[in-house]
Amino acid sequence: MTVQLDWPSDVVDRLTDEARKKGLSLDAYVLQTVLQQNGSNGAPSTDDAEQRRRRVEAGARILEIQKRVKPDPEGWTSRDYINYGRR
Repeated sequence: MTVQLDWPSDVVDRLTDEARKKGLSLDAYVLQTVLQQNGSNGAPSTDDAEQRRRRVEAGARILEIQKRVKPDPEGWTSRDYINYGRR
C-alpha cells in the first residue's frame, strides 16, 4: 500500500535527519513511529510504566473501597459474590 503525505519541507527534513540518526530510511522511520504509537489492533499502546501506574492506582482504589464496605452479615466472602454473579 502506498500513502502519500503532503508535509512542509522543514518537517520532512527533520524526520529525515531523525531517521538517518537511527540508520533507517524515512519510510521505515515513519512506519516504525506509527506502529509504536498504536498497538496491533489500532488502540493506543501504553508503556510498561504507564500500565504499572494504572495498576497501582487501581489497587489503591480497591483498598479504599474495602475500608468503606462493611462485612456481610450473612458471612459471604467476595468470592461468594463473584460466583453468585456468574449464575
